[in-house]
Amino acid sequence: MTDESTFPDDLLQLQERLHRAHAEHRAYLADLPWSVEPQTGWTRGERFSHRGDVPDSPGWSDEQKETVDRMWAEIRELSITVADHPHWASVPRDVLVDARMRLKKQTRPAEPRIEVAEAA
Repeated sequence: MTDESTFPDDLLQLQERLHRAHAEHRAYLADLPWSVEPQTGWTRGERFSHRGDVPDSPGWSDEQKETVDRMWAEIRELSITVADHPHWASVPRDVLVDARMRLKKQTRPAEPRIEVAEAA
């Protein structure tokens, strides 16, 4: 049995890559139109919308769809590799979930700090 509070370097690197892959995926999706397929938008009065008026969506291009599919495939593969890592066999079952959560927390990138300038 190994100390469940320490993780092998390759597992740490895999989890860091998984965090980055998720962040890149979210950032890419944020820049895409709101609908995968072309859809007509609506004004706030036609349907409930917390965003106000919703513009028409031109849909995603084939290249954008392929990029999203590729990103999801990478996320799935990294997730499987992290979950199936041999290290987990050495962690006692009663602390396995806590150990996995510690790994995620330990490797999560720090949130960027937003500096607020004081008014002069």
